[in-house]
Amino acid sequence: MEENMLKTSWKQRLIIALVAAVLLGSSLAVYVMIVLGNGNSASSSSSTDLSEIEAEYNKINEQYEARAAEVSKTYFDEFKSYKSNVKAFNAESVNSEGVTHTDLKEGSGETITSSSSNYAAYYIGFCANEEVFDSSFDDYENPTSLNAPLNIEPDYLIEGWYLGVDGMKIGGVREVAISGSLAYGDSYEICGGYSSPLKFIIMAVEKDSELAELNSKLEEVSNRYMEAYYSSLSTDEIGSDEEVIEADAEDIDFEE
Repeated sequence: MEENMLKTSWKQRLIIALVAAVLLGSSLAVYVMIVLGNGNSASSSSSTDLSEIEAEYNKINEQYEARAAEVSKTYFDEFKSYKSNVKAFNAESVNSEGVTHTDLKEGSGETITSSSSNYAAYYIGFCANEEVFDSSFDDYENPTSLNAPLNIEPDYLIEGWYLGVDGMKIGGVREVAISGSLAYGDSYEICGGYSSPLKFIIMAVEKDSELAELNSKLEEVSNRYMEAYYSSLSTDEIGSDEEVIEADAEDIDFEE
């Protein structure tokens, strides 16, 4: 899904490749692999090791995406119906009210608190002018499925998200309005500026155990890839590649 949607500027860039995801673990790891794979050449044996790890990652990622597509079938039609709730809103009013919410559907599952990690979420995030800056749909304008739901953890998203879902029940759908100071504040430019108020339509769903397990495997394989890669480099090469990664991370588009 930050005092900001992630708490640091680095994490912000991870999520929204997220806000995907989000798909926080899988999307970022693929990106890192591409960047690192185009860096300086390692030894022949190291290159083989890296290729094997990347192949392992791709195999798990295929399973992850296939499971995400299966889960999508359960929620897609219903969540698509809430696109009609995406409407322009008064930015000054939202900024003055902090965080407010409207329940579009009452859930029947476990109650969510601001510190809960017992749920996942599909979401649409939009600006005062009705522009959608991120969503769980594969293509917002012409959606055919949902991406993997965002697995929620404490201290992972913007503060306003947690305040907005407090008291919601799993299975419910809520529209949450968040002032700019409780969204990205001055740390991230979104919706045409800094400290922009946002709205989210959030569907809270049960975490899928298979997706969670596959995502953990993706993170573990990604970490092994990075460790293997850096172990093959000299000190000078490590410094050079870190600069490349940092520079390329600055170019990650939050809306993708």
